[in-house]
Amino acid sequence: MGRKAYKIQKWASCSLGIFIFAFFSSDIYSSPIEHNQERFEKVALQIWEYAELGYLEEKSSKLLQQELENSGFKIQSGIAGIPTAFIAEYNNGGPVIGILGEFDALPGLSQQNVPFKTSEGLDSPNGHACGHHLFGAASAWAVVAIKDWLVETNTPGTIRFYGTPAEEGGSGKVYIARDGYFNDVDIVLHWHPASGNSADAQSSNSNKSGKFTFNGISAHAASAPDKGRSALDGVEAMNMMVNMMREHVPQESRIHYVITKGGLAPNVVPDVAEVYYYVRHPRMNVVDELFKRVVKAAEGAALGTDTTMSFEVMHGNYSVLPNETLQKMIHANLSELGGISYDKEEEKFAKDIYQTLVSPSLELGSQKNIKEYAVTHTYGSTDVGDLTWLVPTGGFRTATWVPGTSAHSWQAVASGGTSIGLKGAKLAAEVLTNSAKDIFLDPQIIEDSKKELKMKRGKDFSYYPLLGDRKPPLKYRLNN
Repeated sequence: MGRKAYKIQKWASCSLGIFIFAFFSSDIYSSPIEHNQERFEKVALQIWEYAELGYLEEKSSKLLQQELENSGFKIQSGIAGIPTAFIAEYNNGGPVIGILGEFDALPGLSQQNVPFKTSEGLDSPNGHACGHHLFGAASAWAVVAIKDWLVETNTPGTIRFYGTPAEEGGSGKVYIARDGYFNDVDIVLHWHPASGNSADAQSSNSNKSGKFTFNGISAHAASAPDKGRSALDGVEAMNMMVNMMREHVPQESRIHYVITKGGLAPNVVPDVAEVYYYVRHPRMNVVDELFKRVVKAAEGAALGTDTTMSFEVMHGNYSVLPNETLQKMIHANLSELGGISYDKEEEKFAKDIYQTLVSPSLELGSQKNIKEYAVTHTYGSTDVGDLTWLVPTGGFRTATWVPGTSAHSWQAVASGGTSIGLKGAKLAAEVLTNSAKDIFLDPQIIEDSKKELKMKRGKDFSYYPLLGDRKPPLKYRLNN
């Protein structure tokens, strides 16, 4: 269904005056946001250069706050006990729409904006391999356009930008939600960089992670091995037991780990070792149960190696609960705007990048297309998941990377630092803007999406964060 057809269908029940205004004032939908294009493209590229890790995004957060404050937004900084988290709001009464903005990078993925692997000349070892520099900048771009439209048309409505740090393993949004900052929001909109354009009703896995630390006794590994108790043995014993556990879990589960500490010299029995585990499953209760079994494996490993063990829950995310009322509306907007065209220079860059990809899932040229609407599932996880169980939430993806590019890759970092990434960001800003206008003009969208949310989560639903009552792990990236 085309966007205009969707509007006609949805607004059939509205008053004639509102319908006529909405249908014939096409400029409020098609009006480009070019007058802020150069400004927010600079913001995106500056955050790309900063490449700051989760909870450490001081410069990135400050830049976005300054831009939004300069555009007439009221800023609330340091929310939920997180220095880099913030809310920027323009209040004109009416419904409240929240738009999410992320801005954290990933460790060890520094990369220039060139179609070959290199990190030479870069000051930071980090890189925006998930495109969050574009995520934050395009969302800010959109809320400014929405605010301007609210002012020009005097439409009742409140627009909020949620600056949400540390999506990559830090669960920043969960702490913000836990502290009630979404309680009065009617609708949440978000997007994410990708290698294609889609607005699927996509669910995800929930997940929970923890760092397990084993403590033993150091000794000379050759002359006095009997005096030592290896913390690394504890880690390895735990890993062996969890590997056996993998045969006895629901097949949709995912359990993965990395040894973060294991000793420094082979001739010294290590007295400290650490392993970092992720547990995933579509259902939150299953994740909780699986994580408890992982803890038991750690306890058994400590007992068997005569070491001691402690663990810290690092983060926990709910699965994404898709809201089809919102997803169909967003898909209509994305389809109306269409995909992305490359110029000759961009085509050359894309061809060079494409040659470096392993089994790409999309073909070159597919950035021009919009994926057909579908109900899907991804085995990844996001802290957006918690919000989808609390507030009607809709999202989409745009082609900010060369088609077929995997997230968390040097190719994603490279694409995101070029005009290819910026074109995808502009499309995202336009989709967010048009979708917010639809919602403000048609209260039925809010009503229907809230009814759908209540139905899907069930009458007995009660929210409890998978990460418990812990404080935000503000220094969790300092050891990277």
